[in-house]
Amino acid sequence: MKYVLVTGGVVSGLGKGVTASSIGVVLKACGLRVTSIKIDPYLNTDAGTMSPFEHGEVFVLDDGGEVDLDLGNYERFLDIKLTRDNNITTGKIYQSVIDKERRGDYLGKTVQVVPHITDEIQDWIQRVAMNPVDDTEEPADVCVIELGGTIGDIESMPFIEALGQFSYRVGPGNFCLVHVSLVPVLNVVGEQKTKPTQHSVRGLRGLGLMPDILACRSTQPLEEHVKVKLAQFCHVPIPNIINLHDVTNIWHIPLLLRDQKAHEAILKVLDLQCASKVAREPQLSEWTERVSRCDRLKSPVRIAMVGKYTGLSDSYLSVIKALLHASVALDRKLVVDWVPSCDLEDSTAKETPDAYEKAWESLKGADGVLVPGGFGDRGVQGKILAAKYARENNVPYLGICLGMQIAVIEFARSVMKLHGANSTEFDPTTKTPCVVFMPEGSKTHMGATMRLGSRRTFFQATNCKSAKLYGNACYVDERHRHRYEVNPDMVPEFEKAGLSFVGRDESGERMEIIELPTHRFFVGAQFHPEFKSRPGKPSPLFLGKQDILKHVLVFCMFKSVFFASERSPLNFGTIHEHLGRIGSSVIRPA
Repeated sequence: MKYVLVTGGVVSGLGKGVTASSIGVVLKACGLRVTSIKIDPYLNTDAGTMSPFEHGEVFVLDDGGEVDLDLGNYERFLDIKLTRDNNITTGKIYQSVIDKERRGDYLGKTVQVVPHITDEIQDWIQRVAMNPVDDTEEPADVCVIELGGTIGDIESMPFIEALGQFSYRVGPGNFCLVHVSLVPVLNVVGEQKTKPTQHSVRGLRGLGLMPDILACRSTQPLEEHVKVKLAQFCHVPIPNIINLHDVTNIWHIPLLLRDQKAHEAILKVLDLQCASKVAREPQLSEWTERVSRCDRLKSPVRIAMVGKYTGLSDSYLSVIKALLHASVALDRKLVVDWVPSCDLEDSTAKETPDAYEKAWESLKGADGVLVPGGFGDRGVQGKILAAKYARENNVPYLGICLGMQIAVIEFARSVMKLHGANSTEFDPTTKTPCVVFMPEGSKTHMGATMRLGSRRTFFQATNCKSAKLYGNACYVDERHRHRYEVNPDMVPEFEKAGLSFVGRDESGERMEIIELPTHRFFVGAQFHPEFKSRPGKPSPLFLGKQDILKHVLVFCMFKSVFFASERSPLNFGTIHEHLGRIGSSVIRPA
């Protein structure tokens, strides 16, 4: 097993996760099987109870693991499925060591950071790295490890020590250290400064780790004399100094690595240059074509993102990526209009009318409305108003998790005239509980007590939009993260009023997908389809088109018919009108 460790210096937020993911893409394109591990030095057992404002979204895996959002980058870039053990935290390590101490595994020894904590870290890495990749029985050839935080953080010290020991444990030729550092430009002098990186590397070396490769982040490409200076002071060969300058989108990063021969440097350190299975050049033609297409996009599609965490885009990172995957597939340039749900409410109109007007202007100017998941009652009324606007104005709507529950509440209030309808999450005493707490949920503990991970949804009708989007499947496996659900006792009333529950769980009692049959596209999903979206395989509910090739062929057929007839001039408006009647699945990308 070969290991690539990615560390960061100077400041956080340099893009270690994207760098680690991109290294994995390039190595996979060379013919290697790749897996990833993310180390987060915080004491939390997992990311499940952390605020989106503080740490970004909580990414959910098939096995129900609530993990750091960087694991979402790994899964999207590498098109693999990871487990909760691929995310190591200080809390997990200490909990494991304490459990062993309580069992008496250490036979009376004094339990210390060195060697017991550091040994546990190394054992954990080796155990997870040897897990089979996806559904195969073969382990990975290379494990890419990202160490969160920056060099010098006090909470990272046990991991730094453990990884220093680990490099000796696995031996030369099996461990490659890539250090991501900042090369800033001061506006006063306009010169690329290497001193921050020098200090970062010096600190890394002082902790027992020697960088094999420097990945230098900068706004512009590094000047040659800057590379020479970095090589001299950081003791890293010039060919091993890789520049990751700012790009139009992060899909360019694997191409930057390839163009600068980063794969050759890594393969050389890992003693894989002569391996028979390794291609000399990464096979990235499909990736390159996707990047080129993304850069060429001009025709916009505007999506109103109505949420409560709009101040930090990372709070909805997977949703944004899923929208991007779908928009690129449909040759549309994604424009996300962030709409704070609170700003849509009447109270905002009185206090800050400018914010109120701006929010409604964004909502009304959008091609589609998306209400993502969330917790708590702040901004709920604004989300209900957004769902109502989309329903009444035939605007494509996608509600995810809470967004589906919001759509149900709005339907009950506006269509069924149940004005007190609500979720017991927001009003425990409501007389019309449309959404209720799940029977198996815990009201005393928060961490890992929700309905989590991959669950199966069975379609109740094959002619519904959602089933068609999933290729006329009978069922679909998607990831969940919720503790409230649609009240099954009220489902008959909803269906009588015209709201269709087209997807349910295996028991038939838990509602998974809703649709309005008379609406062009009004869909809500209790699961999170964004977690399984990939650049080359967009989530069907985000893509919003079923059997695209069929419609392209139909369009060509109409076009040829119009051209063939001298009496009927080519009328694209008529063509689109006909296309809009061919199946209810022809909808705008939302």
